[in-house]
Amino acid sequence: MSPPPPIDPESFQKELKDGVIASILGGLAMTSRLLLSQEPVSVGWVVRRVLAAAITAALVGYAITDYIESPGLRMGAIGAIGYCAPEALDYLLKAFKARAEKEVGAIAGKKPHGKSKAPGKAKRKR
Repeated sequence: MSPPPPIDPESFQKELKDGVIASILGGLAMTSRLLLSQEPVSVGWVVRRVLAAAITAALVGYAITDYIESPGLRMGAIGAIGYCAPEALDYLLKAFKARAEKEVGAIAGKKPHGKSKAPGKAKRKR
């Protein structure tokens, strides 16, 4: 048996290489944040945070490719979003949830956050 041929980095698509680099950079940014933290955390918590940072950094890397031409500035932006990925994801989840509640409320005729009054339960004036 002959050994497999060496992997040629030039054979990969540019988008795939950029995504992998952004993921690694985001994961390293989160790792540095966790290393500087003083609070005790579990291994699972660390793995979840690093993976969330890596995925977020890869998606942001794809999104900003056409907007930021300078490679150094692009890597800085990717590192910054990797560093603050938990806060960025929390913000996006809250924004999506608020928007979804607003849309569902408009369809169902309810106030936002499900605070509609039940029929027949209205307060009476005395």
